[in-house]
Amino acid sequence: MIELRTPTQIEQMRPAGRFVAEVLTHLKDVADVGVNLLDLDAEAHRMIKERGAESCYIDYHPSFGAMPFGHVLCTSVNDAVLHGLPHDYTLRDGDLLSLDFAVSVDGWVSDSAISLVVGTPRDEDLALIATTEQALEAGIAAARVGNRLGDISAAIGAVAHAAGLGVNLQFGGHGVGRTMHGDPHVANDGQAGRGFPLKAGLVIAIEPWFLHTTDEIYIDQDGWTIKSVDGSRGAHSEHTVAITADGPLILTARA
Repeated sequence: MIELRTPTQIEQMRPAGRFVAEVLTHLKDVADVGVNLLDLDAEAHRMIKERGAESCYIDYHPSFGAMPFGHVLCTSVNDAVLHGLPHDYTLRDGDLLSLDFAVSVDGWVSDSAISLVVGTPRDEDLALIATTEQALEAGIAAARVGNRLGDISAAIGAVAHAAGLGVNLQFGGHGVGRTMHGDPHVANDGQAGRGFPLKAGLVIAIEPWFLHTTDEIYIDQDGWTIKSVDGSRGAHSEHTVAITADGPLILTARA
């Protein structure tokens, strides 16, 4: 069921968005060559405890997950693009790292993701990250009252296709509110002018993710981490966005 939030409720969601943005900004500075993924997860866990927030991931166990996630941060490296399960891996020079983080603060959820290169970057990795960020900006720009859900999807897909990238439709954006995942599903490609009419009060996570040379994926033997079938690298960008009468409001905007 698609739920609409009142202006007061959207204001109540702002602290969660600010905290998610704060954590991701901090972790981006912490992530470096020689840092272990488990240490990044522990740092996020420390910040959650200090804030009195609640992780949306640690007990999360959807049908596609082999077991409860058991951590508070998704850490996807290189050919991993989504749901990366933190494990004993030390970041190396040139690694492409995506961080996805969602928490509840005072009963309201926010969800966001960033991608970065640790150490010496490859030009193609920087271009891939930039494409996901441009697609996110395009999707947010289309998140306006009077448009339809398909306008967001089409805007994201147009950026991907212009860059010569394929788009996987198995995982995408979603409604956000009292829980992390709700209706509607926000695909990363689609037809403009189709789908649910966008109304003030709709809060969604918009999250384009792309792979260099494929749109096919598989779940790693850890039961969670989603990887490219051909070993190509992936990037992921995400914001929680409220649709208002004055336009889209990015609740997880980073300074």
